Amino acid sequence: MNLSLVIVIVCALVALVLLVVFLVYGRSEVNFTIDIGGASPRAQGGSDSSVEKTLSARLTGLAVSVGAVFAALLAKLWSMQLVSTDEYSQQAESNRTGTVYTQAPRGRILDRNGAEIVTNRPSLTVVAGSEILDDEVEMQLLGNLIGMPCQAVRRKAQDTSEGYQSLRTISVDVSRRVVAFVGEHAQSFPGVVIQQRTQRSYPHGSLAAHVVGYTGTVTSDQLAASADAEEGAITYRSGDVVGQSGVELEYESVLAGVRGEQTVHVDANGNVLDYATSIEPQAGSDLVLTLDLGVQTAAEESLARVMEQVRQEGYDATGGCVVAIDCTNGEVIALASAPTFSPSVFTGGISGADWDSLSAEDAHYPLMNRAIAGQYPSGSVIKPLTSFAALGNGIANAGSSWYCTGTWTWSGSADDSTVMKCWWTSGHGSIDLPNGITFSCDVVFYEIGKGFYYSDNPEGMQETFRAYGLGSATGIDLPGEAAGRVPDAAWKWDYFKALGYADEDCTWKGGDNCNIAIGQGDMLVTCLQMACSYCGIANAGPVWQPHVMRGVRSRLGEGFVSEYRTTTTRTVDEDQEWRDLVAQGMYGVVYEEDSAQASHWTNLSVTVRGKTGTAEQPTGDPIGWFVGYAPADDPKYVVGANMDRVLQGASSAMYVVRDVFGAIYGEPDTSSESTSNAD
Repeated sequence: MNLSLVIVIVCALVALVLLVVFLVYGRSEVNFTIDIGGASPRAQGGSDSSVEKTLSARLTGLAVSVGAVFAALLAKLWSMQLVSTDEYSQQAESNRTGTVYTQAPRGRILDRNGAEIVTNRPSLTVVAGSEILDDEVEMQLLGNLIGMPCQAVRRKAQDTSEGYQSLRTISVDVSRRVVAFVGEHAQSFPGVVIQQRTQRSYPHGSLAAHVVGYTGTVTSDQLAASADAEEGAITYRSGDVVGQSGVELEYESVLAGVRGEQTVHVDANGNVLDYATSIEPQAGSDLVLTLDLGVQTAAEESLARVMEQVRQEGYDATGGCVVAIDCTNGEVIALASAPTFSPSVFTGGISGADWDSLSAEDAHYPLMNRAIAGQYPSGSVIKPLTSFAALGNGIANAGSSWYCTGTWTWSGSADDSTVMKCWWTSGHGSIDLPNGITFSCDVVFYEIGKGFYYSDNPEGMQETFRAYGLGSATGIDLPGEAAGRVPDAAWKWDYFKALGYADEDCTWKGGDNCNIAIGQGDMLVTCLQMACSYCGIANAGPVWQPHVMRGVRSRLGEGFVSEYRTTTTRTVDEDQEWRDLVAQGMYGVVYEEDSAQASHWTNLSVTVRGKTGTAEQPTGDPIGWFVGYAPADDPKYVVGANMDRVLQGASSAMYVVRDVFGAIYGEPDTSSESTSNAD
């Protein structure tokens, strides 16, 4: 029945009721009262109490009341018919329709040459309609078949996150035995359907796991953020599978695609009667990375092999990382972190046991991307930057020289109670700045730290470190990057004062300068930061922003619909004479510091400049470092690596960097000599 007609009928009935009430109860025979207080009767209530007058007043009141009721009803009718028409129409429509959602396949992740790193595979999935909840026997049989408790089947069947009318996902990646059994006993499973869906697939296992990341069911925080997102941004529904780390998270908008929607007509009980409009799911776009799978494979295999060798020598070697960058444009050719993990454990939901094993402290945090989030003292790999600081602030020059006896005191007197040692305890003798870099003489850099303490610019080292990017994030397009730390007097005061230390212990001292000059003390850097700072050295100034995204592939052909726009993040100006002095020292590290070390580089056709480093840690064995660039005369690649809890950088991280350069140039390391006489 038309809504307007219903309202008119209601109004008429209300008016009729009011009239009846008036006729039955409204007319009274008592029009006046008698006051028994005098000699004669006297009318009360006014001078005119006639029946006609009273009736006329009541009819007027009734008309006003009925008119007010009709006016209110007509106003409401006008509001419902004209103002709120769309709202009520939508409500009515929603009561007779529902929506079934279908997740779209995610886009693939490819290396720079088009090789698949992450793709999709078909997945046989058991789904069921809501009617299965009314059949305990069917749920029990289904649970027994797929190896799931009946209560778990019930919870899955109650999940309406994919839409109230949608089939509920019970189990993914079921075996063909399950499929065959359901097909052969269809009468026992009337509410069960087998669907072929897609799941994330990793053709190379855990390769590049920390770069590509993993997917998982959308979290409550992601749902809340989605609800507040701007118009046109991705919106999520409970149950959606989304990127949770790495590229999967960083480029979620590219990879996610558009979910499919099927509008259905339903009855009052929610049963589907008919199908209406539909939108087919649209797969996400393919993302092409800057990684080279060949180089990435070499990096990860080298990390694992060298760590095992170091363990056999009696050191823990609990973790390590390596990053290779094209210093001419910031493209990351390889980025590896160990220990690693397999993203496939997150497919279809990670088990509690798997999560506990990945989160356990004795597993050494395999989910952490050490290359961008691991913060370590830099050790001697910072000495080229310290040298630039000294040359730029007049603390040292081309003619400067020092004398190393293996020990050093602030005053130069043997009676000084504060003694600091060079890593080469027998001493380097008379030594200039380039050789100070080559042989990593700590005494040279203690003197530089002392020189800054008494100079007109006592924080000149910190300024240079920051100019090369230390102490701030590089801006790589991966989530979770750490900023590191370049300590200074203000930082020390605030940090230690907050911990309750005395004023004397919070004050910056000369020893603090000496420590940061050799990459110790409170210095913290990431492997990526050090690699980027060496890009500035290699490029004689410009540092390009590192990135792993190369472009979004077109759906037609091999071209890109969108490419990463490379930008420089900083340019560091240095006098060419100073650059030559530092380059001379870094050449010596590779080819002159130790003959065994040099043997691993002389079998490579390009010339490499680099620096070893060994940084002490208060919690255990040192961090071993090596960072280098090649070709020396026209730099193209910078490779940096570190390894946790080893003897030194020259016998750990240096081998990994050599293997990565070997993969880049197709010239593997053929030397078997062991390096022992280097920092």
